[in-house]
Amino acid sequence: MSSAGSSRLPASDTERAAWDSALARFLPKPQRWATPGDLARVLDPKTVQTAALDVIDEALVWAYSTPDARLIISLGPQEGKSQRVTKTGTLWALLDNPERRFAIASYSQELAEGFGREIRNWIATYNGDEGTLDLGVRVARDNGAARRWQLAGHKGSVTAVGLGSGLTGRPVDALVIDDPFKDAEQADSLYYRDRVWDWWTSVGSTRLAPGAPVILILTRWHEDDLAGRLVAAEDGHLWRVINIPALADHDPQKGQVDPLGRQPGEWLTSARGRTVEDWHAIRTRVGERVFNALYQGRPSPETGDVWKRQWWRRYDTPLWSDDGTGRAWRVDADEVLMSWDMTFKDTKSSDFVVGQVWARKGANVYLLDQVHKRLSFTDTVTAFQGLCERWPQASMKLVEDKANGTAVIDLLKSRIPGIIPVTPTESKYARANAVAPFVEAGNTLLPSKSVALFDVEAFVEESASFPNAAHDDQVDAASQALARFFITVGDAAAFAAFYGKRADRFTPTNTPVVDDDPLRAARDRAFQALK
Repeated sequence: MSSAGSSRLPASDTERAAWDSALARFLPKPQRWATPGDLARVLDPKTVQTAALDVIDEALVWAYSTPDARLIISLGPQEGKSQRVTKTGTLWALLDNPERRFAIASYSQELAEGFGREIRNWIATYNGDEGTLDLGVRVARDNGAARRWQLAGHKGSVTAVGLGSGLTGRPVDALVIDDPFKDAEQADSLYYRDRVWDWWTSVGSTRLAPGAPVILILTRWHEDDLAGRLVAAEDGHLWRVINIPALADHDPQKGQVDPLGRQPGEWLTSARGRTVEDWHAIRTRVGERVFNALYQGRPSPETGDVWKRQWWRRYDTPLWSDDGTGRAWRVDADEVLMSWDMTFKDTKSSDFVVGQVWARKGANVYLLDQVHKRLSFTDTVTAFQGLCERWPQASMKLVEDKANGTAVIDLLKSRIPGIIPVTPTESKYARANAVAPFVEAGNTLLPSKSVALFDVEAFVEESASFPNAAHDDQVDAASQALARFFITVGDAAAFAAFYGKRADRFTPTNTPVVDDDPLRAARDRAFQALK
């Protein structure tokens, strides 16, 4: 039996609130750590702190100390971003300010609740019992469900929601969105992308308290995902975007830098212990498009922008055969040429050097071979000579007359015949767009995987990502070759203007055919029409 003087648990909401408030006064002050990483090592001494997590820690400290901060972090799968940002980062921010009211959103209610549950369990575990660490906060006993719980004696709380669920009546002092899409199927669905966007515009953004930071972490699946739409929106300039690619592939010549300070070609130091061999295996296994999206953080359009994926035709029978020496190829074609893009500097941070071999047979052109590597000046000269020896029928060697391309021309023009300097007068986009009709028409063919002498899928991926990819060297070399074949020597921008504005007024019968080569005749008619 209870009596007036016996102890009892509080029964009403008012009594429970008073109890929690009194309890909070006797607790030690919440512990504080300089960064989420410092807290992570206390919670789990086995925590592996990588350079990527250092960058994420700095960004989180900035976000939680900057009013109205907007932060997007993209990193490949299974590299610790959810653990650091959504779990440890949220606890770290709660300890820093126990009055913060958090909302954690993810593609499913179950996943969001899992995040909330783990944070809650840390607080329950590290309570000073039996000599353990005391974080200095407790979960309110009447408000401790994984879906929504609150700190005893404080306003600080965590509400976990699946995207699509409401936050009505719950002001949010900090919003963390962790992976808004479950997989590629959802991300590729316009319905799901619109659904996620609608949640952000009508629910997530409307519940933000003044000054509340928003942090979005994700693996990029689609260029039109939530991160893509946020950055493309009218207020997209407010978002700080940190993309940490698995492979450093930035272009220093364009002023690009790696967020981790790596040199081009360096792989990510993995929180999971992945080796360089592991990274190469992943890239091979998932393919270029998936690798560029998930691991590089640069999803490309499924169809492509200037040169669409479905435009590329493939050939299964090689146009080349051994010339009998075992050192060179003989090509069954009307014309064979090389096209080189050497816009690099002789440093470790050099851009890619690209050399391509193209052949024309009738109205179609075929990409036969390609060199695509980071090369020093000396190695570039060696690669140039080697490609010339392998393809002796390529009498014309087009070399973009920029950067070290000029030096290669000066060094080799007295040794190797047929080197033609090319000085572009139009933008990369204009040059690629000028030859796009010939790709679309099916006159430009790539080798199938069974006969390819180079990585064809990497070429297609760069082409589909252009002009938004980190590199465009393969596109530059291809544009140069295709312009020579299809447009002959002339102004690519003028041809592009002709194609777009005068095609409806041009009829082949207006100009007599004076050449038995149908492709040359078509080119001549086009340029006579331009005049």
